[in-house]
Amino acid sequence: MKKMDDLSPHELYAIMQLRNEVFVVEQNCVYQDADNKDPLCYHLMGWSDDKLEAYSRIIPPGVAYIEPSIGRVVTSPSARGGGIGKQLMEQSINQVLKLFGTTSVKIGAQVYLLNFYSNLGFLQTSAIYLEDGIEHVEMVKS
Repeated sequence: MKKMDDLSPHELYAIMQLRNEVFVVEQNCVYQDADNKDPLCYHLMGWSDDKLEAYSRIIPPGVAYIEPSIGRVVTSPSARGGGIGKQLMEQSINQVLKLFGTTSVKIGAQVYLLNFYSNLGFLQTSAIYLEDGIEHVEMVKS
């Protein structure tokens, strides 16, 4: 896990490439990924050899929500099906606790992943809303 200033150009490029591959191309969603939050966040990366297979953004309290949060959770299509997404979220939650102490964690989850996040202890705290044309809900893990 690194702050943005500590990322190498190779790491930053791999992060942006994976986020674009999944969020823009695979999900067919045109949106502004560079949202000015990255410089304030921690970036958790899961590598296999030289390929970035999993990534999440740890967002400090007050940046996206009052609580710390986890966002831009993404796994490479070639790495899915082996539990890497669950490992990524478990590590992300652990890092939030390590960085910010015992507190709740808030996420904005795509609705189709509601069961995935519920199985990790997150509870739905909002009605469904559209973000960039995709249904989302807010969820909190205490």
